[in-house]
Amino acid sequence: MWCLYKSNFCSETFAVIQRAAMAHKVVELDPDAFCCWICLDLLKDPVTVPCGHSYCMGCIKTHWDEGDDRKIHCCPQCRQAFTPRPVLVKNTTLAVLVEELKKTGLEAAADHCYAGAEDVACDFCTGRKLKSVKSCLQCLASYCGKHLQPHYQSLTFNKHKLVEPSEKLQENVCSCHNEVMKLFCRSDHQCICYLCSVEEHKGHDTVSAETEHSEKQRELKVNWQRIQERIQDKEKGVKVLRQGVEAISRSADEAVGKSEEMFAELNRLIKKWRSDVKQQIRSQQETQVKRVKEMEKKLEEDITELKRMDAELEKLTHIEDHKQFLHSYPSLSKITEATDSFSIDMFSLRYFQDVTAAVSELPLKLQHSLSEEWTNISLRLTQVDVLLSKSSPEPQTRADFLKYSCRITLDPNTVNTQLLLSEGNQRVTHVHQKQTYPAHLD
Repeated sequence: MWCLYKSNFCSETFAVIQRAAMAHKVVELDPDAFCCWICLDLLKDPVTVPCGHSYCMGCIKTHWDEGDDRKIHCCPQCRQAFTPRPVLVKNTTLAVLVEELKKTGLEAAADHCYAGAEDVACDFCTGRKLKSVKSCLQCLASYCGKHLQPHYQSLTFNKHKLVEPSEKLQENVCSCHNEVMKLFCRSDHQCICYLCSVEEHKGHDTVSAETEHSEKQRELKVNWQRIQERIQDKEKGVKVLRQGVEAISRSADEAVGKSEEMFAELNRLIKKWRSDVKQQIRSQQETQVKRVKEMEKKLEEDITELKRMDAELEKLTHIEDHKQFLHSYPSLSKITEATDSFSIDMFSLRYFQDVTAAVSELPLKLQHSLSEEWTNISLRLTQVDVLLSKSSPEPQTRADFLKYSCRITLDPNTVNTQLLLSEGNQRVTHVHQKQTYPAHLD
């Protein structure tokens, strides 16, 4: 017997028919997809309701007949309601597939549904246990599809929180009081049970674990967004740097070409100088390109690290278990504002043009000030530089200032007894009545 926790037949229909027709090979399908969610057995006279889920015709008719007094006709699996009551028609294609599964894949399907070494086993199965499809944070137990039914069919379990199967449910139980830890102590940054809140954590700032989870999720999303913004900023920086390399090389090439034309007119007398100028231009080009490439490499390393952090934060957003999330969050949430904010000024297009201009003047002034002009050329070459700035411009608008905002909390260990802390230790009020804060060495 198998539990149905997903149904998706259309994409595999043709492949199944082909495999079933070839030498009686085993049909390689998930058998759970061919089980009725109500009776948990292979589908009999299968019908598909408008939401896409399939049931035995007899099972869904009985289920809807029982709800006719309340005019309720909904899918037992996804709870989607239908008005008026849908007309049920046998799904002949699905019926054929079920028959093929009975003939060729029954034994393999049975093995597929039992829990293996890496699976979470159902806590209520006896003998050989089936795989769990959900874990309940209130019951602290994991269920296969069959034993999970009361959580969907009974109002008693309506408020229970179901998550993906987990082997860490016992971590939600307080080791001191053997109670489910539904609260979070912000003063001590740990999950606690109700008894903890009235005993060793009495007077501390406590909220429900669900509330803290929601708040930390919002904080995580803000940090995640900041990481993505920093990645985008540095990627833009890399792009500008690469453009700078091209601009430096292009300008240097133009300067070399123009210098060659000018020095060709000076004959043998300035042959040595021509070589020297060319060498200095190339040397300066190499120096500047090397400098820019080093900065590019540093930015790419920063981007790789930020993307790794981005991936870790993304994984954290999918954790539904409050305890597991809050246990993992502190190690990943200490993301401070970047102190290495990076901006790059627009590159000048005149890298070597001054050199070119100086060389162009040589033929006219060579006879009068040959020595002076050579000094001038050398000076211009050493002044070629890439205008890069590592400091960000001063913020001018509210949006600019908000990039540097951070949450500040007050320390309850050092607060004066006539100060009242509230709103997660973020607001302080002077009061005349002394407050009872726990004694602390600070």
